[in-house]
Amino acid sequence: MALTDIFKKEGDANKAVPEKKERKTAVSKSEETKTGRKMSGAEGSVLLRAHVTEKASNLAETNQYVFLVSKEANKKGITRAIESFYGVDVVGVNVVNVPGKRRRRGRGIAIEPGYRKAIVNIKKGQSIEVMPK
Repeated sequence: MALTDIFKKEGDANKAVPEKKERKTAVSKSEETKTGRKMSGAEGSVLLRAHVTEKASNLAETNQYVFLVSKEANKKGITRAIESFYGVDVVGVNVVNVPGKRRRRGRGIAIEPGYRKAIVNIKKGQSIEVMPK
């Protein structure tokens, strides 16, 4: 008889222990983009999400699309990820490193993190639906 058994009620021994419910795990941002598609390992580590701005929507008219990519991504990896994920032919990729900005927080200065974006040129006649309808 254990020391804690003296605090148990007589009816507690007959009750079954309820099983734990399985929780659904949330999909991380790298696995699912705003388009609703799920990315596999290589694509998810390169492409983060589409960069949706007014300037990016104007570039889409000329078959150029803007994506936020990981800081370790290179042009060949970006090309492979776009071609396999969206099923389009990539003509060229331009990569821009956007530096972080300094912001005042009271008396101190905080540095916001920078990011890397890729401007992808695709073949004429093809398109990528960045924003779902």
